[in-house]
Amino acid sequence: MADAVSIFMSTGLSEQKAKETLKNEALSSTLKKAIEQARGLLGSAGIEKTAGTLLYNMVTRLKDSNRLSFLTEYIITRKITSELQLSVALDFLKSHPQENLDQLEFEAACGVGVVVTPELIEDAVELIIRKHKDQLLAERYRFNMGILMGEARTALKWADGKIVKNEVDMQVLHLLGPKTEADLEKKPKVYFYCEANTEGKSLMEQLRGEALKFHKPGENYKTEGYVVTPNTITLLKKHLEETGGQVRTRFPPEPNGILHIGHAKAINFNFGFAKANNGICFLRYDDTNPEKEEEKYFTAIREMVEWLGYKPYAVTHASDNFQLLYDLAVDLIRRWDYKPDASGPYVPGFAIWRKAMLHLCHCFLPSWCSTEPLRSRRTQERYDWTSRQKLYFQLHSLNASQRSFQ
Repeated sequence: MADAVSIFMSTGLSEQKAKETLKNEALSSTLKKAIEQARGLLGSAGIEKTAGTLLYNMVTRLKDSNRLSFLTEYIITRKITSELQLSVALDFLKSHPQENLDQLEFEAACGVGVVVTPELIEDAVELIIRKHKDQLLAERYRFNMGILMGEARTALKWADGKIVKNEVDMQVLHLLGPKTEADLEKKPKVYFYCEANTEGKSLMEQLRGEALKFHKPGENYKTEGYVVTPNTITLLKKHLEETGGQVRTRFPPEPNGILHIGHAKAINFNFGFAKANNGICFLRYDDTNPEKEEEKYFTAIREMVEWLGYKPYAVTHASDNFQLLYDLAVDLIRRWDYKPDASGPYVPGFAIWRKAMLHLCHCFLPSWCSTEPLRSRRTQERYDWTSRQKLYFQLHSLNASQRSFQ
């Protein structure tokens, strides 16, 4: 552990931060790989603190581990030297998952090789000050300096923020001179009285918050924690071809009871978000528990949705895709994609099997989650595949508690 701590500290991390990092096995493993590559590129030279900080931030935010080596090289060779460049680089990679990266496009997007000289900063700030000169002279230090900084950061995207701020402050001081007593007086509060706004808020204003950060159709991979597979981009492109890039949402209630106030919020959100984005919303019954479902609940749910003022684009059922889901499950089992995991404390099986699980997996798995018992049970229960009442899969091995696994 001491050796690992010293390795992490060589990047500029404090001892406390290094020890905290070690508690996260996945993070510490990835950071070690980045440091090893960095040392290989640098040779006898050590990792500079700035580069070390960027390495750590990159590792904590990078979603695709296949890009680790690529970004590490850019940081160590000083092609990426700022937090802003790193953020843009990470966003670029997130927007181009599992594609052959256009290196020139990537470097242009990240400002690689862009040099912002003091003269460029001075000239850009001077233009901005000149633009607001009359208002600055009238309001002096009561003027909102954030406007100047905002325009300066836009004009000088890759410049050091501290240098830009110093230049703005210096030129404002040169124009206005030192602050006077009048400048230091607190600005009196001004109260405005107006008639109440009788118009309702727009749908997007009502939705606000996290809804405003939702990804665009086809950009699911930009969502935090989204798992990207080799087929992700192909499937998303197919989705966009079928939907035309239209926003499509769904309200998926279980037809085994009457809706409550929480459902009202979900209805308003899903139908409202679709409407605000010129999309459509489906009413999809999650009919996966036929033992508790009744026709009166199907009817009542539809009536409540319409009572709230919404009309579903279409009414669908989870059971519409059961055959497809069943076929996919069978395919996964046959390809051994879902073999038991013997690495954790709660292995699918009893403790006596743990050490031998990996060796027994080949013969154990078919009897543990074979497709045949499912077919047998379906026949025994006289299951009608054409009806809305689909099979309720109850696999005892999957429903067991943690305690039974121990």
